[in-house]
Amino acid sequence: MTVFQAKRFRPSGSAASSLGECIGQMYRARLSKHPFLLFGLPFMSVMVAASFVLTPATALRYERHDRKVQQVGEQEAMSLGIKGPDGDSENQIKMNPRRRVLGNEKEEYYRLMAKDLDNWEQKRVQRWKGEPDGRLS
Repeated sequence: MTVFQAKRFRPSGSAASSLGECIGQMYRARLSKHPFLLFGLPFMSVMVAASFVLTPATALRYERHDRKVQQVGEQEAMSLGIKGPDGDSENQIKMNPRRRVLGNEKEEYYRLMAKDLDNWEQKRVQRWKGEPDGRLS
């Protein structure tokens, strides 16, 4: 039976001659002595930097989505006759009459507080033609 030598195997000079391999060997040797400094700190700094870089990109994504939804909403409103090109239409005024607030905020507050909120009656909202009204019958 053959006896193995006690010496470590070291590759020839041509095998570890590239600069990248030399740096890799030095990094692995020092990593066991200083793991946080050589692995943990760079990892955490990359995570923090990525959050700062990705925040504007995410905001831009949501702004584009909101703009797209708002544009589609305006087009649907015009096609349904809810809102005209100038922003108001006769259908909107008939379906949803708006009351303007007259006076100051205190007068409006006291007027609303004077209403009897215990006695009220539930009324169904008139639906558009073809829109389901939620009744099961």
